[in-house]
Amino acid sequence: MGLCELLLRTLTALVAKVPLILNQTGDNSAITWEVQRYDGWYNNLADHDRGAADAALVRLFPAQYTDGVYLPRQEPRLPNPRQISNIAMIGQSGLMSYRNRSVLSVAFGYHVWSEISESRRPGCPPEFMHIKVQKEDPIFGSNSSQPILLQFQRAEWDPSTGKSPNNPRTQVNHVTAWIDGSSIYGSSSSWCDALRTFSKGLLASGSSQDMPRRSSSGYLMWSAPDPSTSPGSQELYEFGNARANENIFTVTEGIIWFRYHNYLASKLHKEHPSWSDEELFQNARKRVIATFQNIAFYEWLPAYLGTPVTSYPGYQKYVDPGISAEFEAAAVRFGLTLAPPGVYKRNRTCHYKSAVNNDASKSPGLRLCNTFWNRNNPSLQSSQDVDELIMGMASQIAEREDNIIVEDLRDYMYGPLRFSRSDAVALTIQRGRDFGLPSYNQIRESLNMRPVNSWDEINPKLYSTQLAELYENDTSRLDLFVGGLLESQEGPGPVFSSIILDQFERIRNADRFWFENIQNGLFTEEEIQAIRNTTFHNVLLDVTSAEEGDIQKNVFFWVNGDPCPQPQPIRASDLHPCTKASSTSYFDNSSKAGFGITVVVLFLFPVVTSSAVSHWSKMTMKMSLLTSVIAFYFFCSAKEWLGHNTAPRQVTLAFNKKKVFQTFDKNGSLLSSHSLGSQDHLNVLISNDHQHRALLLKIPKEYDMVMFFEDVGQRSKFLSHLRSELEGGIQNLTVMEMSEKELLRDAVTRVQREMIVETFFKHAFSKVLDIDKSDAGDLSNRTREALQCELTRVEFASVLGLKPDSLFVESMFTLADKDGNGYLSFQEFLDVIVIFMTGTPEEKSKLSFSMHDIKGDGFLSKEEFTSLLRSFIDISGSALSKSQADDGIAAMLQAAGLYNKDCFSWEDFHFLLRGHSAHMCCITKHVLTGICSVCLVRIGQSSPKVYVRPQRERYNRNAVQQCIQQFKRFIENYRRHIICIVIIYGITAGLALERCYYYGLQAHASGIPETSIVGLLVSRGSAAAISFLFPYMLLTVCRNLITMCRETFLNRYIPFDAAIDLHRHMAVTAVVLSVVHSLGHVVNVYIFCISDLNILACLFPRVFSNNGSELPMKWTFWFFKTVPGLTGVLLLLIFAFMYVFASHYFRRISFRGFWITHHLYVLVYVLTVIHGSYALLQEPRFHIFLIPPGLLFLLDKLISLNRNKVEIPVVKAELLPSDVTYLEFKRPQGFVYRSGQWVRIACLALGTDEYHPFTLTSAPHEETLSLHIRAVGPWTSKLREAYTPENLQELGGYPKLYLDGPFGEGHQEWTDYEVSVLVGAGIGVTPFASILKDLVFKSSVKFKFHCKKVYFIWVTRTQRQFEWVSDIIREVEDMDAQELVSVHIYITQLAEKFDLRTTMLYVCERHFQKLWNRSLFTGLRSVTHFGRPPFLAFLSSLQEVHPEVEKIGVFSCGPPGLTKNVEKACQQKNKRDQTHFVHHYENF
Repeated sequence: MGLCELLLRTLTALVAKVPLILNQTGDNSAITWEVQRYDGWYNNLADHDRGAADAALVRLFPAQYTDGVYLPRQEPRLPNPRQISNIAMIGQSGLMSYRNRSVLSVAFGYHVWSEISESRRPGCPPEFMHIKVQKEDPIFGSNSSQPILLQFQRAEWDPSTGKSPNNPRTQVNHVTAWIDGSSIYGSSSSWCDALRTFSKGLLASGSSQDMPRRSSSGYLMWSAPDPSTSPGSQELYEFGNARANENIFTVTEGIIWFRYHNYLASKLHKEHPSWSDEELFQNARKRVIATFQNIAFYEWLPAYLGTPVTSYPGYQKYVDPGISAEFEAAAVRFGLTLAPPGVYKRNRTCHYKSAVNNDASKSPGLRLCNTFWNRNNPSLQSSQDVDELIMGMASQIAEREDNIIVEDLRDYMYGPLRFSRSDAVALTIQRGRDFGLPSYNQIRESLNMRPVNSWDEINPKLYSTQLAELYENDTSRLDLFVGGLLESQEGPGPVFSSIILDQFERIRNADRFWFENIQNGLFTEEEIQAIRNTTFHNVLLDVTSAEEGDIQKNVFFWVNGDPCPQPQPIRASDLHPCTKASSTSYFDNSSKAGFGITVVVLFLFPVVTSSAVSHWSKMTMKMSLLTSVIAFYFFCSAKEWLGHNTAPRQVTLAFNKKKVFQTFDKNGSLLSSHSLGSQDHLNVLISNDHQHRALLLKIPKEYDMVMFFEDVGQRSKFLSHLRSELEGGIQNLTVMEMSEKELLRDAVTRVQREMIVETFFKHAFSKVLDIDKSDAGDLSNRTREALQCELTRVEFASVLGLKPDSLFVESMFTLADKDGNGYLSFQEFLDVIVIFMTGTPEEKSKLSFSMHDIKGDGFLSKEEFTSLLRSFIDISGSALSKSQADDGIAAMLQAAGLYNKDCFSWEDFHFLLRGHSAHMCCITKHVLTGICSVCLVRIGQSSPKVYVRPQRERYNRNAVQQCIQQFKRFIENYRRHIICIVIIYGITAGLALERCYYYGLQAHASGIPETSIVGLLVSRGSAAAISFLFPYMLLTVCRNLITMCRETFLNRYIPFDAAIDLHRHMAVTAVVLSVVHSLGHVVNVYIFCISDLNILACLFPRVFSNNGSELPMKWTFWFFKTVPGLTGVLLLLIFAFMYVFASHYFRRISFRGFWITHHLYVLVYVLTVIHGSYALLQEPRFHIFLIPPGLLFLLDKLISLNRNKVEIPVVKAELLPSDVTYLEFKRPQGFVYRSGQWVRIACLALGTDEYHPFTLTSAPHEETLSLHIRAVGPWTSKLREAYTPENLQELGGYPKLYLDGPFGEGHQEWTDYEVSVLVGAGIGVTPFASILKDLVFKSSVKFKFHCKKVYFIWVTRTQRQFEWVSDIIREVEDMDAQELVSVHIYITQLAEKFDLRTTMLYVCERHFQKLWNRSLFTGLRSVTHFGRPPFLAFLSSLQEVHPEVEKIGVFSCGPPGLTKNVEKACQQKNKRDQTHFVHHYENF
């Protein structure tokens, strides 16, 4: 029966009871008495819970625990229970009862036991007392190295007990102690409702009216597995006794009383047809309970004890009816010795029928051991089978009252699926120890009996020396059950008899609803007498097919003359053998495979996601490559071989219409280009082995290309096209075959060619410089041959560090190439380099002049002379515009008095350079860094210095002192960061350790540590840390809150500038802990999958109920069918996406993907709340951590939403050089910001949901806001396109913006330092543009501020890269009357100041500065330097220029390489006890 069905029945019952409740106040109600509750409560009006279900057992005698509280007495203090069973309880079956007790008496006794007590349910937390089995055990013994254990779990106890020796552990009785029909109707009203039909007062029947309903519901019936078969069908008969399906005795008795209720209800319905269902049911129930009380106490109990019972003394409210531990764990189990190995079946004519076994064979009787929890017993399918079993048990004589227990219970008692058979005797002995029962002698003394001093005093007939040896001949250690069983003589001995009689008398006398109590108004005197006259014989005649004479009057005995004597005492050897013990693996191989694969897939999902996205990007690149080569009418793919020690690379080969052969890499970038049309001959070598895939293309005077094709067909296709391509253009095309090994050995690869060229230059310079020939490299035979080859224009340009199409390269190459073949020989290069290396200034200038004297007449026209000067300017990498170059040249000619000449001689050129002869002389020295840097790597570069370092005493600190000073400065610089990190991760670690401590040492009551201590500590500890990190991570992205707080005193304690860095650290930590958390749960799930259901029900009472079925849920249930499991899997997948797209690589290739996936944070928090709210292990706590930061985050978001949905009109837009877009837009009302702050914008033309951050370049005093945005990504490129004239014409105006901000960052703190250094590179100059304008404005209006001097270092590849910065600097220079700003510009594309490439450019720059006091490159007064800034020397000079300043703020913004160099220089200078440099940086 499912849960829904159960709920439906309960609701139906409630509806049916409504009219009854209303009618009970009327005069016509048939229920005129107080209806007894099903759960036993309120029987005693003073102590309501006495005798109630789930009440604690009572103790007749003090408990005996090892520690006096709860630890049981076990081996070695007491003997092994299984050994006791094998020695004292073994014997022959088939010995008849001394008093001819019938088996029906045994069955009724089992039913009475289940009526008043049930304390076998396992406790929570689970505690185990497994019984060791000796290897030589005849049944369970094994030669396996693994120990054999009979499974035993301690019973459930009252949680209020077990606290001290004054309050030792006491177990719980799960049914009512009253004889109130709980075995028939259940121990709760809902249970009873589930058994009813709510029609005519009947209990629900099954296929037959005489048989109860079967159900697969696990909510009511205990559903232990069948030890003789597989678990199979779960359908069981529904009774009030949860364990009624345990064996044939309880099943048949349950059916009898089920029938008796329906018999009385039907009879009442005939007599009172107007009665309602409830009236019929309660009247029938009342009579059934009374009859059962009468038979149990006045008929069965005297027969069982062999002594008469006392008469009813009346209701005694002060008596406690509670079941005693001694009764439950020992005395009542005397019935084990009476149980036979099998049960006869007979009909009314005394015909004894054979029983059908599970394998369809037949036996004289039904084997007890094979009927435990048997769902489909072929001998118990119909009502007739039940009748025949009842009649058979009435005629069958029980086993003898002695110490012998049949093997069906002693060796083949049902056990768990892990070990399907057990020993009822050993379990009973262990149960007594679990309950802390006193010893046999202690009980005798408490009962005022003389303790036994020798073993033969107990029972001389049953004396066993082996048993005495087990107890070391100490009778004081004898277990109660063993001693009580040994003293049996024709019935229970004096100890058991006293305990049993006491128990039943207390139950009767304390029961306010006892049928003989005339004060309760249940029955009249006549009815009481009628009940007293009703025997079990009468009941059986009413509910079975037996008639008078078919069964004896006293069904609890069979004596001579009674009907249908048994054929013979039934023996175990006459019956079908018991099935052997078997074991079941909860986690079989298929489960392991599925579990393992799922775990691996989940944890590799980030890798798979990363690979998939990377593959997608590669496919995009391939499409781009396809687009780039689409202009070629032939292309194919191959792998280019680069050498033996280098992996081949994938390339695309292509020919264009000009017969140019080119190769492209996988990204579509050009690798090489070869013009084949101008070649005289071409050699092609192909391999004739190894699948014929290799091809070597020998291009004269260039390196060889070795390509591997996919197959010989691809190679043939390429070769065929090569032939057709070169027809008529090449005199000789030779194709030769050889082995692949020879082909590779003969190839001169690109790397080898570069080595040859390097040797080429080394030997060229060794001829003109004082260089040892051995340092130039070994001239092997192959190298000597290679040196006879000639350099291409590309190789020559690469030596100079210029582009092949540079005007300087063209002129120089044309001058040196004397034979005009397009290649430069060794001698030709040597002739030119000799002049540059060793010649006089006159010779060098003559060489430069002759490079442009094409006619050779010694004169150049004005245009040719201007071209000469421009060629030198050209080597700056097009640093100057044409107009700038022309202005510079005109200024030089004007200063030299040559402006009006039409033609110029070498003397004029030499006169122009008269003031710079020293620079020309320096060429010999510095050309090594310009040309020979490839060849002579030993010679370093000299760095220009901004300030001359003054002479001062050197520090003599040792390395240790420097490290200490550096550490002190590091602490001083990052003390706020360190404190925040320590606090955050301290709280994180503290929360994790607290949970680990709790579950490791304090959570024993939950039972969890005993099951999965490792997985639990890992999962709960990491969960506690995650519960803190995830919520408080939100504070690091509350931009408005951070901007507001940085203006307060908090900025002195919290590093708000590092919010994003802290966000990354916390996020990575949280993700790592999430993985650790998941790994912990992987261990937990595995443990749960191999744990019994009773353990799981203990751990997760809200999810599972222990119904005895044992089998745990599969791993798929935990992963995909529970809320925590499913949400956990979803969270792992979401984290994988977020982590992959948040990595630097994927942010660079798809910022949109990062933006979208990071918005999954909403789903993350929702799922995390749901994940913890299910409270599998503990009450949810995540929301407690989430509420404070969550509210602040929502407030911050509301502020942004209120602001960023206002459309801001753009008033001006310009497309500046270097792909920079200038936007000037209206300043919103109330928009207050500081220089150096940034905003987030969204362009309505590109979508309203994607915001990007940019630093404001406008100053706070300006009326409008401005941004300079460089197009370096998809969104910024689209933004630039949106403001092109064509798009603006289509839109009819500027696209509007959404604005969010302003937000603070470290650069706005430049005013906090007396001296500030601003370092900007690339687009990183944007925050400093605002700062510089703000600084000059404040000084012009005489605004007082702390900063006295600002040094601005602008690092740019060329001055044309960000011309708009030059405009801002120019504006600053014009306004800076107090010279607060010192600007230094570094152009990094140019080489060293005095090398061959920049000599002429330096001359031009100095001419321009001398005449106009401005830079030729920038037009600014600022000093322009060529190369990279020497930060260390710069900062060192600042320490001398500003000795009175204690702290200098250094603010850098640019690529990571720049900020790292600045940080390194600051750390280096902070090692000394001088000015302290505090570095703030931002990367892009």
